[in-house]
Amino acid sequence: MITALRGMKDIIDEAQKYEQIIAVASSVARRFGFGFIETPHLEETALFKRSVGESSDIVGKEMYEFIDKGGNAVCLRPEATAGVVRAFVEKKLDRTSGVKRFFYTGAMFRYERPQKGRLRLFHQFGVESFGEVSALEDASVILLAKQIFDELGIAHTLEINSLGCEACMPPFRAALTEFLTAHGGELCEDCMRRKDENPIRALDCKNPDCQTIYRDAPLIGDYLCESCRADFAQLERALAANGVEARRNHRLVRGLDYYTKTAFEFVSAAIGAQSAIAGGGRYDKLVSFLGGKPTPAVGFALGIERIYDLVQLGETARSGVYIGALDAAGIDKVFQIAAELRKRTTATSGYAAASLKSHLKAADRANAELCCAIGENELNSGTIWVKNLVTGEEQTTQIERWIMGDTLSF
Repeated sequence: MITALRGMKDIIDEAQKYEQIIAVASSVARRFGFGFIETPHLEETALFKRSVGESSDIVGKEMYEFIDKGGNAVCLRPEATAGVVRAFVEKKLDRTSGVKRFFYTGAMFRYERPQKGRLRLFHQFGVESFGEVSALEDASVILLAKQIFDELGIAHTLEINSLGCEACMPPFRAALTEFLTAHGGELCEDCMRRKDENPIRALDCKNPDCQTIYRDAPLIGDYLCESCRADFAQLERALAANGVEARRNHRLVRGLDYYTKTAFEFVSAAIGAQSAIAGGGRYDKLVSFLGGKPTPAVGFALGIERIYDLVQLGETARSGVYIGALDAAGIDKVFQIAAELRKRTTATSGYAAASLKSHLKAADRANAELCCAIGENELNSGTIWVKNLVTGEEQTTQIERWIMGDTLSF
Protein backbone atom coordinates (compact mmCIF):
# COMPACT_ATOMS: atom_id res chain seq x y z
CA MET A 1 0.00 0.00 0.00
CA ILE A 2 1.29 3.45 -0.93
CA THR A 3 1.04 5.92 1.96
CA ALA A 4 1.61 9.64 2.34
CA LEU A 5 5.21 10.75 2.85
CA ARG A 6 6.37 11.04 6.45
CA GLY A 7 5.40 14.39 7.91
CA MET A 8 2.83 15.06 5.18
CA LYS A 9 -0.83 14.52 6.01
CA ASP A 10 -4.09 14.59 4.10
CA ILE A 11 -6.68 17.10 5.28
CA ILE A 12 -9.69 14.85 5.83
CA ASP A 13 -10.47 14.43 9.52
CA GLU A 14 -9.71 18.11 10.19
CA ALA A 15 -11.30 19.43 6.99
CA GLN A 16 -14.12 21.27 8.78
CA LYS A 17 -11.70 22.97 11.16
CA TYR A 18 -9.40 23.89 8.26
CA GLU A 19 -12.27 25.49 6.37
CA GLN A 20 -13.47 27.30 9.48
CA ILE A 21 -10.02 28.73 10.24
CA ILE A 22 -9.56 29.94 6.66
CA ALA A 23 -13.07 31.40 6.50
CA VAL A 24 -12.69 33.32 9.77
CA ALA A 25 -9.15 34.52 9.02
CA SER A 26 -10.03 35.64 5.48
CA SER A 27 -13.12 37.48 6.70
CA VAL A 28 -11.16 39.34 9.37
CA ALA A 29 -8.37 40.22 6.93
CA ARG A 30 -10.85 41.69 4.45
CA ARG A 31 -12.38 43.81 7.23
CA PHE A 32 -8.90 45.25 7.83
CA GLY A 33 -8.54 46.13 4.13
CA PHE A 34 -6.44 43.18 2.93
CA GLY A 35 -6.97 41.50 -0.45
CA PHE A 36 -6.12 37.94 -1.49
CA ILE A 37 -2.81 36.94 -3.11
CA GLU A 38 -1.49 33.52 -4.16
CA THR A 39 2.15 32.84 -5.05
CA PRO A 40 3.75 29.67 -6.49
CA HIS A 41 4.69 26.74 -4.27
CA LEU A 42 7.96 26.42 -6.22
CA GLU A 43 10.45 29.31 -6.30
CA GLU A 44 14.13 29.85 -7.06
CA THR A 45 16.28 28.72 -4.13
CA ALA A 46 18.13 32.05 -4.29
CA LEU A 47 14.95 33.86 -3.23
CA PHE A 48 14.98 32.29 0.21
CA LYS A 49 18.74 32.40 0.65
CA ARG A 50 18.67 36.14 0.04
CA SER A 51 15.59 36.90 2.13
CA VAL A 52 15.33 34.33 4.92
CA GLY A 53 19.11 34.27 5.37
CA GLU A 54 21.91 31.74 5.11
CA SER A 55 22.20 31.62 8.91
CA SER A 56 18.61 30.48 9.46
CA ASP A 57 17.73 26.85 10.13
CA ILE A 58 15.24 27.04 7.28
CA VAL A 59 17.95 27.67 4.68
CA GLY A 60 20.69 25.71 6.40
CA LYS A 61 18.79 22.54 7.21
CA GLU A 62 15.15 22.48 6.21
CA MET A 63 14.54 23.46 2.59
CA TYR A 64 13.27 21.00 -0.01
CA GLU A 65 15.66 22.15 -2.71
CA PHE A 66 16.75 20.44 -5.92
CA ILE A 67 17.93 21.03 -9.49
CA ASP A 68 15.09 20.75 -11.99
CA LYS A 69 15.29 19.33 -15.52
CA GLY A 70 16.24 22.75 -16.85
CA GLY A 71 19.22 22.97 -14.51
CA ASN A 72 17.56 25.57 -12.25
CA ALA A 73 18.10 25.55 -8.49
CA VAL A 74 14.56 25.56 -7.08
CA CYS A 75 12.82 24.70 -3.83
CA LEU A 76 9.37 24.26 -2.35
CA ARG A 77 8.49 27.37 -0.42
CA PRO A 78 9.37 27.09 3.29
CA GLU A 79 7.49 30.30 4.10
CA ALA A 80 5.37 32.79 2.18
CA THR A 81 6.65 36.30 2.89
CA ALA A 82 9.61 36.08 0.51
CA GLY A 83 7.36 34.97 -2.35
CA VAL A 84 4.87 37.77 -1.69
CA VAL A 85 7.69 40.32 -1.67
CA ARG A 86 9.10 38.84 -4.89
CA ALA A 87 5.65 39.22 -6.51
CA PHE A 88 5.35 42.76 -5.11
CA VAL A 89 8.65 43.76 -6.74
CA GLU A 90 8.08 41.80 -9.96
CA LYS A 91 4.72 43.54 -10.52
CA LYS A 92 6.44 46.90 -9.83
CA LEU A 93 4.03 47.67 -7.00
CA ASP A 94 6.99 49.22 -5.16
CA ARG A 95 6.93 51.94 -7.83
CA THR A 96 3.33 52.99 -7.16
CA SER A 97 1.99 55.09 -4.30
CA GLY A 98 -0.27 54.01 -1.52
CA VAL A 99 -0.35 51.13 0.94
CA LYS A 100 -0.74 47.60 -0.49
CA ARG A 101 -2.18 44.94 1.82
CA PHE A 102 -2.41 41.23 1.02
CA PHE A 103 -3.47 38.04 2.75
CA TYR A 104 -2.62 34.49 1.70
CA THR A 105 -3.17 30.89 2.68
CA GLY A 106 -1.51 27.72 1.51
CA ALA A 107 0.99 24.93 1.92
CA MET A 108 4.59 25.39 3.07
CA PHE A 109 7.36 22.78 3.16
CA ARG A 110 10.26 22.21 5.57
CA TYR A 111 12.38 19.09 5.93
CA GLU A 112 12.55 18.62 9.68
CA ARG A 113 11.68 16.00 12.26
CA PRO A 114 7.88 15.67 12.31
CA GLN A 115 6.21 16.26 15.67
CA LYS A 116 2.94 17.59 17.02
CA GLY A 117 2.29 20.99 15.49
CA ARG A 118 5.34 20.77 13.23
CA LEU A 119 5.09 18.88 9.94
CA ARG A 120 7.07 18.73 6.72
CA LEU A 121 3.99 19.86 4.80
CA PHE A 122 2.01 22.43 6.76
CA HIS A 123 -0.36 25.28 6.05
CA GLN A 124 -0.26 28.92 6.99
CA PHE A 125 -2.50 31.94 6.85
CA GLY A 126 -0.72 35.26 6.75
CA VAL A 127 -0.89 38.93 5.87
CA GLU A 128 1.66 41.37 4.44
CA SER A 129 1.34 45.17 4.40
CA PHE A 130 3.59 47.35 2.23
CA GLY A 131 4.14 51.10 2.20
CA GLU A 132 3.25 52.23 5.73
CA VAL A 133 6.09 53.22 8.04
CA SER A 134 3.99 54.05 11.10
CA ALA A 135 4.08 51.72 14.11
CA LEU A 136 0.30 52.02 14.10
CA GLU A 137 0.31 49.67 11.10
CA ASP A 138 2.22 47.18 13.25
CA ALA A 139 -0.47 47.57 15.89
CA SER A 140 -3.20 47.10 13.28
CA VAL A 141 -1.62 43.87 12.03
CA ILE A 142 -1.37 42.60 15.62
CA LEU A 143 -5.02 43.51 16.22
CA LEU A 144 -5.93 41.62 13.05
CA ALA A 145 -4.24 38.46 14.33
CA LYS A 146 -5.83 38.85 17.75
CA GLN A 147 -9.26 39.27 16.18
CA ILE A 148 -8.82 35.98 14.33
CA PHE A 149 -7.96 34.12 17.53
CA ASP A 150 -10.80 35.80 19.41
CA GLU A 151 -13.35 34.81 16.77
CA LEU A 152 -12.01 31.25 16.75
CA GLY A 153 -12.27 31.14 20.55
CA ILE A 154 -8.54 30.53 21.06
CA ALA A 155 -6.98 31.70 24.33
CA HIS A 156 -3.59 33.28 23.77
CA THR A 157 -0.96 35.64 25.07
CA LEU A 158 1.02 38.20 23.09
CA GLU A 159 4.77 38.80 23.31
CA ILE A 160 6.43 41.78 21.62
CA ASN A 161 9.92 43.17 21.19
CA SER A 162 11.89 45.62 19.08
CA LEU A 163 14.85 44.38 17.06
CA GLY A 164 16.13 47.87 16.31
CA CYS A 165 17.19 49.30 12.98
CA GLU A 166 20.39 49.81 11.00
CA ALA A 167 21.35 52.67 13.32
CA CYS A 168 21.12 50.83 16.64
CA MET A 169 21.72 47.24 15.59
CA PRO A 170 25.56 47.42 15.02
CA PRO A 171 26.49 48.28 18.63
CA PHE A 172 24.14 45.60 19.94
CA ARG A 173 25.53 43.04 17.50
CA ALA A 174 29.06 43.90 18.62
CA ALA A 175 28.15 43.51 22.30
CA LEU A 176 26.34 40.24 21.63
CA THR A 177 29.26 38.86 19.59
CA GLU A 178 31.61 39.67 22.46
CA PHE A 179 29.28 37.85 24.87
CA LEU A 180 29.01 34.79 22.61
CA THR A 181 32.77 34.67 22.17
CA ALA A 182 33.29 34.76 25.93
CA HIS A 183 30.95 31.75 26.31
CA GLY A 184 32.18 29.91 23.24
CA GLY A 185 33.06 26.71 25.04
CA GLU A 186 29.56 26.45 26.55
CA LEU A 187 27.42 27.04 23.47
CA CYS A 188 26.12 24.52 20.96
CA GLU A 189 27.61 24.14 17.49
CA ASP A 190 24.75 26.00 15.82
CA CYS A 191 25.17 29.01 18.10
CA MET A 192 28.89 29.18 17.40
CA ARG A 193 28.15 29.11 13.67
CA ARG A 194 25.54 31.85 14.05
CA LYS A 195 28.02 33.97 16.06
CA ASP A 196 30.00 34.54 12.88
CA GLU A 197 27.08 34.59 10.40
CA ASN A 198 24.37 36.47 12.31
CA PRO A 199 24.86 36.59 16.08
CA ILE A 200 21.30 37.75 16.79
CA ARG A 201 20.01 34.43 15.45
CA ALA A 202 21.80 32.66 18.30
CA LEU A 203 19.20 34.03 20.70
CA ASP A 204 16.56 31.97 18.87
CA CYS A 205 18.36 28.71 19.75
CA LYS A 206 16.05 26.00 21.15
CA ASN A 207 18.82 24.36 23.18
CA PRO A 208 17.86 24.81 26.89
CA ASP A 209 21.51 25.00 27.97
CA CYS A 210 22.14 27.86 25.56
CA GLN A 211 18.98 29.64 26.71
CA THR A 212 20.22 29.46 30.29
CA ILE A 213 23.42 31.23 29.25
CA TYR A 214 21.48 33.86 27.29
CA ARG A 215 19.72 35.04 30.44
CA ASP A 216 22.80 37.21 30.99
CA ALA A 217 23.22 38.27 27.36
CA PRO A 218 22.97 41.94 26.34
CA LEU A 219 19.43 43.22 25.73
CA ILE A 220 18.55 44.86 22.43
CA GLY A 221 16.27 47.24 24.33
CA ASP A 222 19.31 48.82 25.94
CA TYR A 223 20.74 49.72 22.53
CA LEU A 224 17.66 51.11 20.73
CA CYS A 225 18.02 54.50 19.08
CA GLU A 226 15.52 57.26 19.86
CA SER A 227 13.50 56.57 16.71
CA CYS A 228 13.10 52.86 17.55
CA ARG A 229 12.26 53.67 21.17
CA ALA A 230 9.58 56.10 20.01
CA ASP A 231 8.09 53.61 17.55
CA PHE A 232 7.98 50.85 20.17
CA ALA A 233 6.39 53.18 22.71
CA GLN A 234 3.73 54.13 20.15
CA LEU A 235 3.06 50.45 19.50
CA GLU A 236 2.63 49.74 23.21
CA ARG A 237 0.29 52.72 23.62
CA ALA A 238 -1.85 51.67 20.65
CA LEU A 239 -2.19 48.12 21.92
CA ALA A 240 -3.00 49.23 25.46
CA ALA A 241 -5.58 51.76 24.19
CA ASN A 242 -7.35 48.90 22.42
CA GLY A 243 -7.35 46.60 25.43
CA VAL A 244 -4.56 44.33 24.18
CA GLU A 245 -2.22 42.96 26.83
CA ALA A 246 1.32 42.50 25.54
CA ARG A 247 4.38 41.22 27.41
CA ARG A 248 7.81 42.58 26.48
CA ASN A 249 10.05 39.61 25.70
CA HIS A 250 13.61 40.90 25.36
CA ARG A 251 14.78 37.56 23.90
CA LEU A 252 12.20 37.48 21.11
CA VAL A 253 14.10 37.74 17.83
CA ARG A 254 12.02 35.56 15.46
CA GLY A 255 13.63 32.92 13.26
CA LEU A 256 14.24 34.81 10.03
CA ASP A 257 16.92 37.33 9.11
CA TYR A 258 14.68 39.92 7.47
CA TYR A 259 12.97 41.33 10.59
CA THR A 260 13.70 44.85 11.88
CA LYS A 261 12.05 46.88 14.64
CA THR A 262 8.77 45.23 15.73
CA ALA A 263 8.71 41.49 16.36
CA PHE A 264 5.79 39.66 17.95
CA GLU A 265 4.45 36.21 18.71
CA PHE A 266 1.11 34.86 19.85
CA VAL A 267 1.58 31.85 22.09
CA SER A 268 -0.67 29.23 23.66
CA ALA A 269 0.18 27.00 26.59
CA ALA A 270 -2.36 24.45 25.34
CA ILE A 271 -0.25 22.99 22.53
CA GLY A 272 2.85 21.81 24.36
CA ALA A 273 6.44 22.70 23.57
CA GLN A 274 5.66 24.33 20.22
CA SER A 275 3.74 27.14 21.90
CA ALA A 276 3.91 29.77 19.13
CA ILE A 277 0.70 29.85 17.11
CA ALA A 278 1.47 33.00 15.10
CA GLY A 279 4.38 35.33 14.65
CA GLY A 280 5.51 38.26 12.63
CA GLY A 281 6.92 41.74 12.63
CA ARG A 282 8.36 44.52 10.53
CA TYR A 283 10.78 43.90 7.65
CA ASP A 284 11.56 47.28 6.12
CA LYS A 285 14.72 46.09 4.32
CA LEU A 286 13.38 43.01 2.52
CA VAL A 287 11.89 44.73 -0.53
CA SER A 288 15.20 46.41 -1.32
CA PHE A 289 17.09 43.16 -0.60
CA LEU A 290 15.10 41.61 -3.44
CA GLY A 291 15.80 44.42 -5.89
CA GLY A 292 12.88 46.71 -5.20
CA LYS A 293 12.57 50.29 -4.07
CA PRO A 294 13.02 50.61 -0.28
CA THR A 295 9.55 50.00 1.14
CA PRO A 296 8.41 49.65 4.75
CA ALA A 297 6.52 46.41 5.39
CA VAL A 298 4.99 44.40 8.22
CA GLY A 299 3.12 41.10 8.45
CA PHE A 300 2.53 37.83 10.27
CA ALA A 301 1.74 34.17 9.66
CA LEU A 302 -0.22 31.70 11.76
CA GLY A 303 0.21 27.93 11.65
CA ILE A 304 -3.08 26.25 10.83
CA GLU A 305 -2.12 22.76 12.00
CA ARG A 306 -0.88 24.20 15.28
CA ILE A 307 -4.32 25.50 16.23
CA TYR A 308 -6.46 22.51 15.19
CA ASP A 309 -6.73 21.30 18.79
CA LEU A 310 -7.64 24.79 19.98
CA VAL A 311 -10.60 25.23 17.63
CA GLN A 312 -13.96 23.93 18.79
CA LEU A 313 -16.53 23.22 16.11
CA GLY A 314 -20.02 24.33 17.03
CA GLU A 315 -23.07 22.31 16.07
CA THR A 316 -23.68 22.85 12.37
CA ALA A 317 -27.24 23.89 11.58
CA ARG A 318 -29.09 21.69 9.11
CA SER A 319 -29.20 23.13 5.62
CA GLY A 320 -29.91 22.15 2.06
CA VAL A 321 -31.93 19.35 0.54
CA TYR A 322 -31.55 15.61 0.20
CA ILE A 323 -33.63 13.98 -2.54
CA GLY A 324 -34.00 10.28 -3.28
CA ALA A 325 -35.95 7.91 -5.53
CA LEU A 326 -38.25 5.29 -4.05
CA ASP A 327 -38.11 3.13 -7.18
CA ALA A 328 -36.11 2.92 -10.39
CA ALA A 329 -38.63 4.92 -12.40
CA GLY A 330 -37.90 8.05 -10.35
CA ILE A 331 -34.09 8.06 -10.55
CA ASP A 332 -33.80 10.23 -13.67
CA LYS A 333 -36.31 12.74 -12.28
CA VAL A 334 -34.44 12.89 -8.97
CA PHE A 335 -31.21 13.65 -10.83
CA GLN A 336 -32.96 16.40 -12.84
CA ILE A 337 -34.48 18.01 -9.75
CA ALA A 338 -31.19 17.89 -7.83
CA ALA A 339 -29.43 19.66 -10.71
CA GLU A 340 -32.09 22.39 -10.67
CA LEU A 341 -31.94 22.78 -6.89
CA ARG A 342 -28.17 23.24 -6.96
CA LYS A 343 -28.66 26.55 -8.74
CA ARG A 344 -29.93 27.99 -5.46
CA THR A 345 -29.02 25.66 -2.57
CA THR A 346 -27.05 22.61 -1.51
CA ALA A 347 -28.60 19.41 -2.82
CA THR A 348 -27.44 15.82 -2.41
CA SER A 349 -28.98 12.67 -3.84
CA GLY A 350 -28.41 8.98 -4.36
CA TYR A 351 -28.32 7.21 -7.72
CA ALA A 352 -30.19 4.11 -6.64
CA ALA A 353 -33.76 3.47 -5.52
CA ALA A 354 -34.19 2.83 -1.80
CA SER A 355 -36.82 2.78 0.91
CA LEU A 356 -38.06 5.96 2.54
CA LYS A 357 -36.37 4.90 5.77
CA SER A 358 -33.03 4.61 3.97
CA HIS A 359 -33.43 8.03 2.40
CA LEU A 360 -34.27 9.60 5.77
CA LYS A 361 -31.06 8.12 7.22
CA ALA A 362 -29.06 9.42 4.27
CA ALA A 363 -30.58 12.89 4.68
CA ASP A 364 -29.66 12.83 8.35
CA ARG A 365 -26.06 11.89 7.55
CA ALA A 366 -25.94 14.77 5.06
CA ASN A 367 -27.26 17.12 7.78
CA ALA A 368 -29.92 18.26 5.34
CA GLU A 369 -32.81 20.44 6.42
CA LEU A 370 -35.25 18.82 3.99
CA CYS A 371 -35.61 15.20 2.90
CA CYS A 372 -37.47 14.74 -0.39
CA ALA A 373 -38.57 11.57 -2.13
CA ILE A 374 -40.17 10.61 -5.44
CA GLY A 375 -41.82 7.29 -6.17
CA GLU A 376 -44.04 6.05 -8.97
CA ASN A 377 -47.13 7.78 -7.56
CA GLU A 378 -45.33 11.12 -7.23
CA LEU A 379 -43.86 10.74 -10.69
CA ASN A 380 -47.28 10.13 -12.26
CA SER A 381 -48.91 13.05 -10.42
CA GLY A 382 -46.03 15.51 -10.79
CA THR A 383 -45.60 15.80 -7.03
CA ILE A 384 -42.80 15.39 -4.49
CA TRP A 385 -42.83 14.31 -0.85
CA VAL A 386 -40.98 16.71 1.46
CA LYS A 387 -40.15 16.43 5.17
CA ASN A 388 -38.59 19.20 7.25
CA LEU A 389 -36.07 17.41 9.48
CA VAL A 390 -35.93 20.36 11.89
CA THR A 391 -39.66 20.76 12.57
CA GLY A 392 -40.81 17.25 11.63
CA GLU A 393 -43.48 18.63 9.28
CA GLU A 394 -44.09 16.84 6.01
CA GLN A 395 -46.20 17.42 2.92
CA THR A 396 -46.72 16.36 -0.68
CA THR A 397 -46.66 19.25 -3.14
CA GLN A 398 -46.41 19.97 -6.85
CA ILE A 399 -42.79 19.64 -8.02
CA GLU A 400 -42.64 22.70 -10.27
CA ARG A 401 -44.41 24.97 -7.79
CA TRP A 402 -42.08 23.83 -4.99
CA ILE A 403 -38.86 24.21 -6.98
CA MET A 404 -39.78 27.64 -8.33
CA GLY A 405 -41.18 28.96 -5.04
CA ASP A 406 -39.65 31.79 -3.05
CA THR A 407 -38.45 29.33 -0.41
CA LEU A 408 -37.79 25.61 -0.32
CA SER A 409 -38.76 25.38 3.33
CA PHE A 410 -42.23 25.33 4.87
